[in-house]
Amino acid sequence: MLTPFDDYPVHQTALPVAHPATGDPNQYDRFFFNGYRDDLYFGVAMGLYPNRGVIDAAFSVVHDGVQRSVFASGRIPADRTQTRIGPLVIEILEPLGRTRVRCDAPDLGIDADVVFHPRTVAVEEPRQTIHDGSRLMMDVTRLTQWGAWDGSIRAGDGQIPIERSAVLGTKDRSWGIRPIGQPAPAAPSPRPQQIFFLWAPINFAERATHFLVFERDDGTRWVESAAVVPVLAGDGAPTWDPDGGGVEHLPGGDHAVRWEPGLRRAQGARIALHHPGRDAETIDLEPTITFRMRGIGYMHPEWAHGTWRGEAHVGAEEHPVEALDTLDPWNIHVQQVVRARSSTGEEGLGVLEQLVFGPHPSGFAGFLDGAGRG
Repeated sequence: MLTPFDDYPVHQTALPVAHPATGDPNQYDRFFFNGYRDDLYFGVAMGLYPNRGVIDAAFSVVHDGVQRSVFASGRIPADRTQTRIGPLVIEILEPLGRTRVRCDAPDLGIDADVVFHPRTVAVEEPRQTIHDGSRLMMDVTRLTQWGAWDGSIRAGDGQIPIERSAVLGTKDRSWGIRPIGQPAPAAPSPRPQQIFFLWAPINFAERATHFLVFERDDGTRWVESAAVVPVLAGDGAPTWDPDGGGVEHLPGGDHAVRWEPGLRRAQGARIALHHPGRDAETIDLEPTITFRMRGIGYMHPEWAHGTWRGEAHVGAEEHPVEALDTLDPWNIHVQQVVRARSSTGEEGLGVLEQLVFGPHPSGFAGFLDGAGRG
């Protein structure tokens, strides 16, 4: 089946673009954005699942103690340039550059029109691959890009001006294979049901820092990444560079999370970035707002990614933030807005994402025990 995108020289196989190279039902291609300041967080997700025939998207806002979300799901468009479903639209104004995001759902509590402006080049993270026995469970490429936002958001009865000088954020594009939607029938897996994931992209005035780890239940790592990324010279500067764009990839880093007693979210944290030939740089992270990733579909009990809900289905939810402080599985995956203070003297703002199921040496003995209760 041919689509307009086949007129571009982007093919990776002998198939038209609409046909995935793999028949794995968990093949996906996703947009993720966040925006934040001390008292505000908003998140955006849109995923396409060609082997499931589904597209879904969500826009969520945490402000004034309430987390609100709008969700949409439907049949995947044949034309991959049509990145819209229901009231949610992602418009690529410049590839790896400006992106416009709209959520036209005032009747459901959110009316947003915002534009992401890049502050850095896009950085390719290490490929994330893991097997469950002989079965490929996850094989993902992801890019991260730091930026700032302008536009406006109405959430509930409140109008929130989004000013580029004050609202920072991150763009995350990922594609490949990872568990989504309903699992295929199979024998029970002998693999331990455990995941430990931290992701900390931080915006400083003159640079950005990157830290990522996946760890097993004994604390050993199967993926890690640390980097320092310079801020672009101006709006017209290139946002990608085959020679690396000045990105300094570091040997690695360490983390020390102070977990909130009885929960699986941070009370605070310190990360250490290892710079060759000198002492490690430490960055202390102080959370100001917690966002539950269920707000954009991650492990949501009803709006889980890749789930067929009909030709065009739209919905919403609203929760007081404190009501989400639970150990329910759909409330464990979080991003926190964090004030960052580096041992270099710099202060910045970013997020600390946390996804922790099962045991881990940092403070958990069971599958869903809270910190200090193991």
